Parts: sequence; C-alpha cells; structure tokens
Amino acid sequence: MVCAMQMRIPLVVVSALAFFLCACTGGTKTEASKDVAGFLDAVRRGDRAAFNTGVNRVEVRSDLREQVKELARLKGVEVDGGPSEFAIDRMIAPEAFHLVDARTGQPLATAPTPAQVAGMLKVRNSTRVCLDDAATHACRVTFAKRDGGWKLVGMPATDLRIEFPPAPKP
Repeated sequence: MVCAMQMRIPLVVVSALAFFLCACTGGTKTEASKDVAGFLDAVRRGDRAAFNTGVNRVEVRSDLREQVKELARLKGVEVDGGPSEFAIDRMIAPEAFHLVDARTGQPLATAPTPAQVAGMLKVRNSTRVCLDDAATHACRVTFAKRDGGWKLVGMPATDLRIEFPPAPKP
C-alpha cells in the first residue's frame, strides 16, 4: 500500500508539471500568432510600412550577415567586413518571402489566420517562437517578443518559401 502511494505521488507531480508547461506554451502561441499573422499579411500584401513595423531590423541584419558570411566561406570566398548594409537591407523585404498554399503551391490568396499560424508555431521559450516548415519541420523564420509585440528576428538568407496548410475549421 505504501509503495503504491509512493509511486502515485511522483506521477501526479509530473502530470501537473506537464499540464502547466503545456498551458504556458499555448498562451505564448496564441499571443504570438496574432502578431505573426499580421506580419505575414503585410508580407502577402506587400505593405512595406506594416512589414517594417514587424521587423527587428538590427537582429535580422546580424542573423543574415552571419549566414551570408558562412555561405561565402563554404564557397571559398572571404569578403572583408562581410556583405554591405545595402545588400543586407535589400534582403529584408516583403518580396523575399514566398507565402504559398501547401495544396496548390500558388501564392496565398488570403491572409493566414492566427489559428493557421498557431498550428505552425514552435515555441522555443516564452519570448521566442518560430514558424515550422510543414515538409522538413525546421524553423523557417523566428520571432521574438520585443517592444510589446512579436517581431521578426531571424530569417533564412536563401529559399524563403513558407507553405500554409488549409485554415482549420472554426
């Protein structure tokens, strides 16, 4: 009897901990999905002002600069100082993103819903999420909680195609 009771206590503690961790993750996803969906709609519409509001340009520049330097190193090229600010800034634009319907491969006709986005988000921690690629399950773009909202902080330097599954039924 005592042995059975001793085994139940850790099980209850582990179950409660798992419940609380899932609840925290769900809240982060819900909160982030609204800002991320708004950002992606700005991308889809080509709205540069709304796009720029959703970008932490300093962090994205740093991320892209390191990726470009690494790509150059892999090709045997060393460029003093790395890519120019102008080149990096041209990469951070709505045109760099290709948002497509996963079923048809066509550009999205409508904005992704927060529910659609939430289904694609991976929570890294309470201040960092990323959009999961449906095919590879790798993070495509990363957002962090900054200045009261969720901002883009990381994106791939090449092949920025994001496939969206159909919107979930309400």
